[in-house]
Amino acid sequence: MHQGALRRWRAAAQAAPKEELSTLRSLRNRARQMRQVIDEVTFVAESRLALPRIGSSAFPRPAGTDWSWRPQLWRGPLTQKGLSGVASKTTIGDEVTIFHDCRISELTWRQLRNVREDDLSPFALRMDVFRFDGSFLSLVVDMPEAACAGLKRRHLMRLGLTVDLEKPLEIFARLNIKHGPNTEQIVREMPLHEAEVFVEFDLAYTKLNEKRVDRMWVDLIFEGPEMNQITLRDVTFARYPRAEL
Repeated sequence: MHQGALRRWRAAAQAAPKEELSTLRSLRNRARQMRQVIDEVTFVAESRLALPRIGSSAFPRPAGTDWSWRPQLWRGPLTQKGLSGVASKTTIGDEVTIFHDCRISELTWRQLRNVREDDLSPFALRMDVFRFDGSFLSLVVDMPEAACAGLKRRHLMRLGLTVDLEKPLEIFARLNIKHGPNTEQIVREMPLHEAEVFVEFDLAYTKLNEKRVDRMWVDLIFEGPEMNQITLRDVTFARYPRAEL
């Protein structure tokens, strides 16, 4: 059917210079009707195809990476798209939890579809913070069991962020690794002034018991978030061994 329609319109285009005016006027009206529908389909298709694909886990990884991950919140659509007056310990999807100590919460979160040309993740998290009477605001990302499997002290753990801020603030990342009764913690400040925002956690500086790693999570801590809009466009993790000397 498509090929037949193309043949008819090619024949009409070739005959148009010598066609009767009444016939040409009818042909023009039909062509305009078709072009309106075709333009609409083309516009929607191009806008959707330009977006990062839902479920995508594509992002740059350092050489030697043996495990990498983008959390569900930035990878696929959530059933709940947002919430206002967010209480502490509110979960977002299966892997992310918001913690704060505000007496009255004036915090909202919303999952957005990324549309920028340089976005690699399909979705983003936007937090709007209005009056903030607490002392801390953090986002906890629970990492899957695969992140702990085969974890060694010779590993580096990389956390990458793509973030937009309404006004400057400091963001700290704390890696927590539970092994047996103990928990190792490494804190790094995110270099928001750099073109590529990431930190590396070197496990060689910990007392990690490689045989008893149970759980791993990361706290993203926002300093002075009052009256700010924080949009986390992407959050990614990668694990790779340190170069041997």
